[in-house]
Amino acid sequence: MATALHPVPTSRLTPVEWLICVIAAIGFAFDIYEILMLPLVVRPALLELTGATPGSPEFQMWVGRLFYIPAVAGGFFGLLGGYLTDLFGRRRVLTFSILIYAVGAFLSGFSTSIGMLLLLRCFVYVGVCVEFVAAVAWLAELFPEPHRREKVLGYTQAFSSFGGLLVATANGLCVAYAASFPAIGGFGLAVGIADPHAPWRYTLMSGVVPAIPLILVRPFLPESPAWRQKKAAGTLGRPSIAALLSPELRRTTIVTTLMVAMVYGATFGALQQVPQIVPGLPEVREMAAGVPAARAGQINQQVAANVLKVQEMGGLAGRLMLAYLSVLIVSRRRLLRLFQIPGLVVVPLAFVLATSSLPWMYPAMFIAGMLTIGQLSFWGNYLPRVYPTHLRGTGESFAANMGGRLVGTSFAWVTATLAITPDRAYAPRKVAMAAAAVGFAVYLVGSIASFWLPEPKQAELPD
Repeated sequence: MATALHPVPTSRLTPVEWLICVIAAIGFAFDIYEILMLPLVVRPALLELTGATPGSPEFQMWVGRLFYIPAVAGGFFGLLGGYLTDLFGRRRVLTFSILIYAVGAFLSGFSTSIGMLLLLRCFVYVGVCVEFVAAVAWLAELFPEPHRREKVLGYTQAFSSFGGLLVATANGLCVAYAASFPAIGGFGLAVGIADPHAPWRYTLMSGVVPAIPLILVRPFLPESPAWRQKKAAGTLGRPSIAALLSPELRRTTIVTTLMVAMVYGATFGALQQVPQIVPGLPEVREMAAGVPAARAGQINQQVAANVLKVQEMGGLAGRLMLAYLSVLIVSRRRLLRLFQIPGLVVVPLAFVLATSSLPWMYPAMFIAGMLTIGQLSFWGNYLPRVYPTHLRGTGESFAANMGGRLVGTSFAWVTATLAITPDRAYAPRKVAMAAAAVGFAVYLVGSIASFWLPEPKQAELPD
C-alpha cells in the first residue's frame, strides 16, 4: 500500500472548525434524507394519487417520472448553482439552497395530485443538487492541508448514510403512529386529500426538521478564504462551462462526468428500487396475507424501511472505508477500483439473491450499499483536486449534476420501463431482475472508464 498523501497535521481542529464539520455533516445527511424519501413513499403515494396498479404501464411510468424529472431539474439548476457558487461565493449559495429544499419538502406533504407532488419534488432536488456542490467546494477550501482535507471530506460525507438511516426511521415512525398525528390540513391545500393521516405525507414533511439548524448557523460561518482572497484581489477568474472542455481539462471533465453518471445509475437504477421488491418476498407476502389492504401496505412500508436501514448501514461502512483509505492510498484509480471490481459481480448477484427470501435480502443489500454508496464519497474527495478555484464549483457541478443527476438518475426510468408487467404478483421480481441488469451494465461501463481517469497532479488544491 502506498504511503500517506501528506504528514499528519499536528494542530487540533479549532472550535469553529469543529462547528463547520458538524454543520457540513448535517447538511450531507439532510441531502440524502431528502433523496431517499422517494423510494419509501413512491408506492403508497402513487396508489393514493393515481389509483394505478403496481406493475401496470401507468404505475411504472409515474415511478420513472418521479425519479427522473426532479433529477433533470436538479441537474440543470444544479449546474447553474455551481456556476453561481464560483461567481458569488460558497456560503451564500449554500444558504439559499437549504431554503429551497426545506420549503419544497414541507409543502410536498400537502400534495393533492401527482403533478403537484412531482413539481415540489423538483424544488427539493434543485436545492439538494446545489447544496452538495457548494458544500464540497466550501469544505475543501476551508481545509486546504491535504491530509486534513481528505479526512474532513471523507468523514463528513459519511454522515450522508446517517441521512438514509434517519429517513428510514422517520418513515417507520410515521407508519406506526400516523393515526395519532394531526390530520394534514390548512393553507387551503387539504381539499382533495383522501387520507389526511397517510404516513407518506408525514415522511415528506419531516424533511423540514433537519433544515432548522442549518438555516440558523450556516449563514454565520466563514466564507472560503481561497475564494474570498482572490475575489478581493481581483484575481478570481470568471467561471465558464466552456472552460471545462478546454484542452487541459477536457479529459477530466468527460471521464469524471461519465463515471459519476454510472455510480448514480447504480444507486437510482438498482439500490433505490428495493422498496418495490420487498412486497414480493415470501415472508412479506405471508405477513400481509389475510389482512386489510391498508394494513398490508403498512407492513410493506415497515419492511422496506428496515431493509433501507441495513442498506444505508452498508453505505456508511463503505463511506467510512473510503475516508480511511483515502489518506493511505495515493492512486485514486486504485482506491476507486477497490469498490468497482467487487461490485461488478456482487451488486447484480445481490439483487438476484434478494428475491429469494427476506433473510437473504438484508446481507445482500448491506454489501451492495457498501460498494456503491462508498463510491459517492470518492467523488466528493476527488473533484476539488482537479479543478482550479474559479472553476471548482462549476466543474464539480458538471460531473455531479450533468453526469449524476441528469444521466445517472435516468436509469431509474430504465429500470421502471424494463419492469413493466401485466402480472401484479410477478411485478416485484421483475423489478429485481431489471435492477440486477442495470446494476451490472453501469458497473461495467464505470470500470472500463476508470482506465482513463486522470490522477491529480498534486495533493494540494489547484490554484
